[in-house]
Amino acid sequence: MRRRLLGLAAEAWLPVAILLVWWFASASSTSAYFPSLRTIAVSFYDTWISDRMITDVLPSLGRFVAGFCVASIIGIALGTVLGTIPTLRRAVDPILDFFRSLPKPALLPIAIVALGVGDGMKIFIIAFSTLWPILLNTIDGVRGVDPLLLEMSRVYGIGRAQRVRRVVLPAASPQIFVGVRVSLSIGLILMVVSEMVASTNGLGYFVLLSQQTFAIPEMWAGIILLGVIGYLTNFLFVLAERRVLAWHKGWRATALGEAPPMPVPARTTTDTTPPAATA
Repeated sequence: MRRRLLGLAAEAWLPVAILLVWWFASASSTSAYFPSLRTIAVSFYDTWISDRMITDVLPSLGRFVAGFCVASIIGIALGTVLGTIPTLRRAVDPILDFFRSLPKPALLPIAIVALGVGDGMKIFIIAFSTLWPILLNTIDGVRGVDPLLLEMSRVYGIGRAQRVRRVVLPAASPQIFVGVRVSLSIGLILMVVSEMVASTNGLGYFVLLSQQTFAIPEMWAGIILLGVIGYLTNFLFVLAERRVLAWHKGWRATALGEAPPMPVPARTTTDTTPPAATA
C-alpha cells in the first residue's frame, strides 16, 4: 500500500504543480485568447455538465470506438494471416508500405466524396488510420514467435487453427498490444480532424466552432476535455494490458534470470513483559 501511494504521488505531483502554476499565473489575465484557468474551469463545467455531453461528446466517442474496433479486428486477423504465410506477406508488402505511408488527412476529400459527411466517413477515416500500427505490429509479433514453440506444437499434433489460437496469438500478444496502444492516440487525432472538416456535431466540430465564434473559454474547455479523454483512454488500456499480459511479466522475469520476489516473513511477537515478582 505504501509503495502504491508513493508511486501515485510520483506520478501526480508534476500535473498538480503545473495546474497550480497555471492557476496563479493566469489569475489576473485580461487576454481574450488566454483567459484565466478559473474562467476556463467555469466554462468547462457549464459546457460539459449539460446537453453538450449528449450532443457532442457521446457521438465522438461512438465514432472513435467503432473505428478503433473495426481496425483492431481487421488488423489482428490480417496481420496473423500475413505473419504466418511469408509468401503472401512478401507479395503484399509494397501495397502495405504504400498505404501506410499515405498521410491519413489527405484521404478526407475522397472519403467525403465516396461516403458523404455522415458517421460512416468518420469511422472509415479513424479505422483506416489506426489499422496500420496494429497490422504491422501483429505481423512482427507473429513472425517473432519462437520456432521451437511452433515445432513442439506440430510434434504434439496440434492443428493449424488451434496452433494459431493457443500458441501464436498469445506469444505475439505483447507486440500486438504495442500496436493497439499506438493506435489509440492516432484514432483520437483523426476523430478530431474528421469532425473539424465535415461535421455538425462532435468535439472537433465544437472546438472549431468555438474558435470561429470567439468563444475562447469554451474552446479551451473542449481542448482540455480532449486531453482528459486521451489520458483516461490510455489509463484504462494500460490497466487492461497489465491484467491480460500478467503472464508475460512473470515470463520475462524468469527469462532474464531475475529472482522472484521474496516472501515477507511473518512477524513474530516477543513477550517483553517483565516476569512477575515472586513473593
